[in-house]
Amino acid sequence: MIIGVDGRLDLVIGDSPMSNPTYFVQECPTCGRSLQIRVEYLGRKVVCQHCQGALTAADPSMRTDCGESKKSLLRRAEELLAAVSQQNMQTRTPHPR
Repeated sequence: MIIGVDGRLDLVIGDSPMSNPTYFVQECPTCGRSLQIRVEYLGRKVVCQHCQGALTAADPSMRTDCGESKKSLLRRAEELLAAVSQQNMQTRTPHPR
């Protein structure tokens, strides 16, 4: 669960709940703990559940330039979600006997 900077549960309006959400790992800049953050939160401000430090969710495996926009972060999140969806469809397809 991710809590927004204002202390309330931080959900994106219009998002549908996922049965198997996809996460990435990011280190909290305040306490240094590894946090599992849903890809839906890329580019959004979140709060560490351990130390209550505020941070912006950013996949460290993505090299970002200072000028990178929220749109490109959202585009990357959509790519990751599509890849996971495709993997889930492949694993659910029954094999012919």
